[in-house]
Amino acid sequence: MAWLSQHTLPRRLVSIPFVATAALLMALTAIIWIPVFALLGWLAPASRSGLRCLYFISLFLFCEVAGIVVSAWLWLRYSAVGKVNSECYLHANSALQYWWADTLRRGAERLFRLTFEIDGKEALKGNAAILLPRHTSIGDTVLPMSFYAIPSTLRVRYVLKRELLMDPCLDIVGNRLPNVFLNRVAEEMGPELNALRTLATKASEQETLVIYMEGTRFSDAKRQRILQVLGKKNDQHALQRAQQWKDVLPPRPAGALALIDGAPTKDLLFFAHSGFEKSSSFASLFNGGWMDTTVKLKFWRVPAMSIPADEAGRRVLLLEQWDRMQEEVEAMLKRG
Repeated sequence: MAWLSQHTLPRRLVSIPFVATAALLMALTAIIWIPVFALLGWLAPASRSGLRCLYFISLFLFCEVAGIVVSAWLWLRYSAVGKVNSECYLHANSALQYWWADTLRRGAERLFRLTFEIDGKEALKGNAAILLPRHTSIGDTVLPMSFYAIPSTLRVRYVLKRELLMDPCLDIVGNRLPNVFLNRVAEEMGPELNALRTLATKASEQETLVIYMEGTRFSDAKRQRILQVLGKKNDQHALQRAQQWKDVLPPRPAGALALIDGAPTKDLLFFAHSGFEKSSSFASLFNGGWMDTTVKLKFWRVPAMSIPADEAGRRVLLLEQWDRMQEEVEAMLKRG
């Protein structure tokens, strides 16, 4: 997209120095903040995970700096032999993406003593699918990579919001790999949806497509705003259905429909989870709200042959599966 190439250099001149400076400051001041927050966590229960939180921020910044350095080295290595557009170059960048995502997930697992429980493992078998996850935290974006793509040795094509380009690793490596950074507020969505169809059309049997149908992370405040908008539109059917989705936001199916249109032979893989709600705010991470959490994951698959051929039928299918998404998440939350 022209917008991306036009703004790439100015954006990276801001984001890369910012991340590098933050990482350097965290390292240089560690001798101060480690004992201070260790003592604070002992004295004040409200900050009992403050030190762990700062360790995780340090890990994130380390992964960012390492990702920037390695991505630069990959570009120099492959451009020197004229293979910047080669399959091996894409494979190397995918491996870097896998390392970045899984390192953050494993780091969070150890620092906050998380336990992962997976249900529906049989749905993870077979060719790459269109993955439709629940979205509660920026942290849950690594889950499709850690629990689906990496174990199944699949490549991933993400549909991400354009705002994430301010993360230099997502910007650099994400633009080398076949992803789409979507402008969610574009006045004309036609070009955006065409980009999704193209993304899906070019995906191989070993490339999964990931899109977050909610369009943003769940929160009760966002849910209430959406309900108010639906109420003002006087769409009683949509409002009543949305009111039943208490733990997920109403889906925005246009992007998923574009992916299905571009890759009609791919199955749909739905992904419900609970446990990342407490990682959605800095306060919860800081005060220990995420400590010792059991993260529950549930996958189920809708075969491509069961997907209706017409758009109206596909839209109904997505909404029905979102009813199930609510049911699965609600059951997970009740189990605790």
